[in-house]
Amino acid sequence: MKNWITGYVQAQKAALDSIPAAAVESIIGRMKQVWKEDRQLFVAGNGGSASNASHFITDLGKGASDKLPKRFRCLSLTDNVSWITALGNDYSYADIFVGQLQNYARRGDLFLGVSVSGNSPNLVKAMEWCRANGVETVALVGAKRGRMAELGDHVIVIDSTHYGRVEDAQMGILHMLCYAFMENASLVS
Repeated sequence: MKNWITGYVQAQKAALDSIPAAAVESIIGRMKQVWKEDRQLFVAGNGGSASNASHFITDLGKGASDKLPKRFRCLSLTDNVSWITALGNDYSYADIFVGQLQNYARRGDLFLGVSVSGNSPNLVKAMEWCRANGVETVALVGAKRGRMAELGDHVIVIDSTHYGRVEDAQMGILHMLCYAFMENASLVS
């Protein structure tokens, strides 16, 4: 078991080492612009990525916003179970995110899609809608890249196909996106 644990930790370090700092910095810059222009930021994912999306919005909407002169306007599209199930039941599961974006998103907003495979039909459909409606997109994906990597205006690929390692690395990125504002007050001055 000790060898398995050591190997797991080494593989996790490799996944973290694959995070491209310049790409994260670019997304932070775009988030700063969204914040300055009082635009909205949306995030969505499925399964563990849905939990990461909720966690990210909690940290951004509360933690990062507490450090800023005004608050981020941000929303996780994974959190309204009644709306998700109504859209899934009445239309299809592929519509659970795009249906919400149609109500909220406007040109100039920012959407982050979080997926290990990069091929989740509901995230792909949301990103296609964003592209057609002037909403900039970020794709956080694993090594398979998928369709989301083709659609994203900003793309970060974690060099692993292991769901746990990719989700952990993606949460690390999402934390960086929040802590950039929490720990760098000069970022928004």
